[in-house]
Amino acid sequence: MAGMDFFIRPASGTTSADWVRIPNCDMKVRLTRRLTRTIIRGEEGDDLHDEGSESAEYTVTGEISLDDYKRVLSMFRSGQPYIHDPFEERDVKVIFASMEYDGSNEMFKFALLEDIV
Repeated sequence: MAGMDFFIRPASGTTSADWVRIPNCDMKVRLTRRLTRTIIRGEEGDDLHDEGSESAEYTVTGEISLDDYKRVLSMFRSGQPYIHDPFEERDVKVIFASMEYDGSNEMFKFALLEDIV
């Protein structure tokens, strides 16, 4: 979904002023199930077991000012921030898998992971 507002705050944030709003972002979410596969040799095949948990990977791209980048960078280095998931309209505790920033055009790409039990 193009042109979305992306919201992120540090884990220690407790007020609305702690949220960083980054307007006009592209955001994707990828959900995966955690599976266990047991290969049984000489028997009738594999035993596939759904562990009943999933992970969500959020990829967010867009443009961010240097000041806001520095605020997000401190979250990257200090623990698990929260983001607002616009698809399910809920706040989600995540970790940064990766973070890219291009200072020449202020473009960024964040990959964030949520572990759902």
